[in-house]
Amino acid sequence: MLPIDLGAMFAAFALLALGLSALGLYAVTAYSVAQRTKEIGLRVALGAQPRQVMWTILRLVVGPLAVGLLVGGAGALAVGRRLESVLVQTRPTNPTTLISIAVMLLVVVGLACTLPVKRALGLDPAAALRVD
Repeated sequence: MLPIDLGAMFAAFALLALGLSALGLYAVTAYSVAQRTKEIGLRVALGAQPRQVMWTILRLVVGPLAVGLLVGGAGALAVGRRLESVLVQTRPTNPTTLISIAVMLLVVVGLACTLPVKRALGLDPAAALRVD
C-alpha cells in the first residue's frame, strides 16, 4: 500500500477547486455580459464612462463572491477543527492563512472578469444595439 501524503493531496484538491472556480466565474461572467450586450451598448451610447461599465459587470460577481467567502470561511473553520490532528505547525483558525486565501480568491475573480470586461468595453454601441 502506498503512503498517502495528506498535505499534497489537500494541495492538489485546493488547486483543482481554485481552477474550477476561476473557470466557472469566467463562464458565468462572460455569459452574463453576452446576455446584456444591448444594455451595455445603450449605456455606452448614452455616454457611460468605461469605469461605470466595468462596475456594472463586476457587480454581477461581487455579491456571490461575498456570500461564497462567508460560507467558505465558516466551512473552513468547521472542517479545520476536525482536521486539527493532521495539521502540522499551524492552527485551523490561522488568520494569515484564511486572509491570504480570501485575497487569492479576490485576485482569481479579478482575473476571471478581465476578459469579459475588456470585451464589454470594446463594444461598438451601434453594433450592440442591432444585436438580437
